[in-house]
This record gives sequence, C-alpha cells and structure tokens, in this order.
Amino acid sequence: MNIGFKEDLTIEFKSDKNKLPDSDLVDAVVAFANTNGGDIYLGIEDDGEITGLHKSHQDITQLAAFIANKTVPPIAVRAEKSEDKQYLKISVPKSRSIVASSSGKIQRRRIKADGTPENVPMYPHEIASRLSDLSLLDYSSLCVPDAKYSDLDPVERERLRSIIRMNPQGEQNLLELDDEELDKALRLVADNNGQLTPTYCGMLLIGRADSLRRCVPTAEAAFQVMIGTNVVLNESFILPLLAAFEKMETYMNARNSEAEIEEGLFRISVPDYNKRAFREALVNAFSHRDYTMMGRVRVQMDNDGMTISNPGGFIEGVTIDNLLTVEPHGRNTALADAMKRIGLAERTGRGVDRIFEGSLLYGKPLPDYSESTDVMVKLFIPKSLPDPNFTKLISEEHRATGESLPINSLLVLNALKRSRRATVNELADFAHITVEKARITAERLVESGMLEPSGNGKGRCYTLSAKLYHADNNITGYIRQKGIDNVRYPEMVMQFAKENGGTITRGDVMELLHLTRSQAYNLLKKMVDDDKLDSKGTTRNAYYRLKE
Repeated sequence: MNIGFKEDLTIEFKSDKNKLPDSDLVDAVVAFANTNGGDIYLGIEDDGEITGLHKSHQDITQLAAFIANKTVPPIAVRAEKSEDKQYLKISVPKSRSIVASSSGKIQRRRIKADGTPENVPMYPHEIASRLSDLSLLDYSSLCVPDAKYSDLDPVERERLRSIIRMNPQGEQNLLELDDEELDKALRLVADNNGQLTPTYCGMLLIGRADSLRRCVPTAEAAFQVMIGTNVVLNESFILPLLAAFEKMETYMNARNSEAEIEEGLFRISVPDYNKRAFREALVNAFSHRDYTMMGRVRVQMDNDGMTISNPGGFIEGVTIDNLLTVEPHGRNTALADAMKRIGLAERTGRGVDRIFEGSLLYGKPLPDYSESTDVMVKLFIPKSLPDPNFTKLISEEHRATGESLPINSLLVLNALKRSRRATVNELADFAHITVEKARITAERLVESGMLEPSGNGKGRCYTLSAKLYHADNNITGYIRQKGIDNVRYPEMVMQFAKENGGTITRGDVMELLHLTRSQAYNLLKKMVDDDKLDSKGTTRNAYYRLKE
C-alpha cells in the first residue's frame, strides 16, 4: 500500500522496519524545527510504501517525551497514529530559535537540485542568517572581524553629513557632533576590547571601497538595462551604500521619462517610476538583505518595468499578503535605523507604503512581489501609462484638503477603478486589510465625496463618485455606472418572483437587495407603475404578483 503523496520541504518519510535509530529521528526533528516545520511519517519508505511501525515506537507519549529530552531547546512534537496503526505522523513546529540535538548537531532542511529534500548541517554563517530572519540577531550591529577604525572613509562620512543637510527628514542635530560622536550615535562603530571598531552598519555606509571588498564581500550591487534582448548597461560594483545609492539613482533618472497631464491651469508630471518609491525600494533592498549570503542587490530596467531584488527572503512574520499591514521590523536594525536618521528612509518604517503609493497615485498597476522566494525578495514595478482621470481625481483631492490620501484610501479607490463596484468584503480582500478597516475607509471616502454607496448591510456596494467622470467630462460614463442598479434590481425582483410561484413581498426585496423598508417599497411601487407587478392584499399583508 502506498500513502499517495511525496516528500517535500515539509514532509519526510522514515522507514521503521528495522527500527529507525534514535539519532536519525532526532536529527530529522531538528532539521524541520530549524526550517519551516513539517511532518515526519514514521513507518513509510522513501517511495511512499507503507511498511509499518517498529514495536518500540508504538507508545506515542513516550516517543514525544524522548524527542523533547533529546532536543535543545526541547521541541514539543505532536504524534498520532494512522487509522490502521500502520504508520506514525510526527508534526514538528517551526522553532523561534536555533535548535540542536542533545549531542550538539544543528541541521536544516533544503531542496536539492533534483527537487527532492535532504537534511544538511547548518554552518555558522547560516546560523547568523537564521537568527536574523527570526529578528533575534541584528547582524548589522556586529563588529566586523579584522576591521579597524581607519577602514571608515572620511570622504563617505562627509557625504553622509551632506545628505543630512540636504534632507529635511534627517536629524539636523547629528551635524553638531564630531566624527567619533557621529559614528557612535549612528552605531557605525562599537567598543571592542577598548577600541572603536567598525560595525557592519558602519562599513556598509561609509567604509572605504577597498576595505569593504575585503571585509564585506557580499555588499555587491548591480544595475542592468535591457532593451528587448539587448544588454544596454550591465555594471556590478562594491561601494559604500551612500555612494551606491547615488550611482543607481543617476542611472535610473537618466532613463526615467515623464508624461504630462493637463488639469486646468495645472500640469501634472508623471514619471515612469516614482522617484520616492524607487528610493524606498532601494533602501529596503539594502537594509533588509541578508549580508551573510552571497549575491547582490540588483536593479534591472527593461521594456516591461523595473525589477529590484536582494538576497534573503522575507523575515519571520512577513508575507506578500501582509506587507502593507504587518508591524514594521527589519533584518538589519542598526542599518535601517541609521538610514532613517540621516533621512534616506521613511522614519515610520512604512517604506513599503511609499512604494505602493508611487503607483497608486497615478492609477498604474500595483507593485508585484509574487516572484519572491525563501532566499530572495524580488519587487517588480510595471512600466505603464498613467490613468489621466484617476490622477486628476487624486490631485484635486490633495489640493482641496492639503493632505495626502492614506494608503488604504488609495487601495480602495484603485480597487473600484478596476472593478467599478465592490462590497466591503471585496475591498478588504483586495487591499489585504480587515473588513472593519475597509468599511471605515470606504465611508470616509463617501463623506469626502469620492465614493457613492448603494444598499445597506452586507450587500452595501460602493462606486466611484461623479468626480472621476466629471474630471474628463465623461458624464455618459457616470450615468451608465449609476444606471446599473436601475436595471439590475428590477431584474432580480422579477427572477425571485418567478422562482417563488410568481409572488414577492417587501420583506423579500429587503433581504434580497439589502435595501431599507422605504427603498424596497419605492422599488416595488415603481415596478407596479411600470406594469411589471400587481399589488395584492392589504397594507399590512401586501404582496406583489407578476403581471400575467
């Protein structure tokens, strides 16, 4: 008999015909705990054939206790037998720390080139990477081995001061500090046996280029430009981050064309790529990358758009679905904090909001993180023309209120721009926010006149208001959109009546269309006037019948 599925990163089969050695079982548990958790099926061969449990593994309570005693820290597994008691499923949770066997072995799980899984030793640099993923280690705050204070570049430090001066978001009081005080304040150095030693944060931000190549060879970056299949630019370099930023921004700005949208006496310049969004994406790539892994931060521009990628997957707790709502936290805290204080990064830690805002403001397709993996974050920003009507609507609201629209409002407006009509639940799904937040956001936009509601309760729907259509004198489009209910509701009433023996009541209409009592009455009265229904019964017991 075969179990019917195969091994993968979270599933492993273990033969128990000749009693699986205790050490092999513990090693497998450790590997799962140090990766993503998973299930060990004891009593099954590699090909999925069920061959049965050894008699020494029949007591699942004793087995779970044994595993806890042989792992450090103890791992609490859940063991359960199959219905026919032929094999045992041992569920291993993902650990929030590094786990070892009591003999000192630390392993992890990975997928081989042929697609099959294996357990391999976890090496020191991988331990640091794992702790960093779990937000238990700030790699950027560690002292760089064999580095000296002289490895920091005075020219790069002056570049840092210049960035603070020019950026109103930078902490201007940092400029009052001398070099050593500045380095300490930004955690560019740390005390190491009585001597100031550069941290990875310091080396990455203001290290000498030759020292950076020697001490942090993983700090590589690349900028590529392709037109079709032709490579126009392909440059790799290891530079201090501030210099790398300027180099990449120069390359991008030279290729970032702009379109103009006229709005009365105003002209709105819309670039292919929002400059603030690009900077935030670059900050995220450098400050959240895994510097224990080989690889590079890469920016690639082509006909379809821009891709920004960096080694190291999303850290623990961050997924594609919660990017815009998860509590901000990063892999390299000292480095991210320094970038915020000098004014390069969003101080609230919500830089990803700015990345999405850069597209949402102009009605462009949203940034896409779907190609990210466990070992790489990849952001794709599509290249497309702006939506003139939508851009004018957002710009007009900004001028009227003097405030920028929150990210949730932009997401809701963008959802309705695409679907024209949506319920609160549909808006929540699109924006990846709670239903309550979606409701609050939609109602605020109703109050501001940017949305128009219809119906009540769970069936309450929202559409873009007349503002969007008037922005381009598209009154026909607005009337067409508003007319949907006038056609849809009577059709639904008629269909209900047909399925209900030819009759329908006011209560049926209220429940069917989520309308108020008076709205349901007015709709039915109009259908009677239009000779589609007959009114029957008394006022208290009134019902409506299809015209014969």
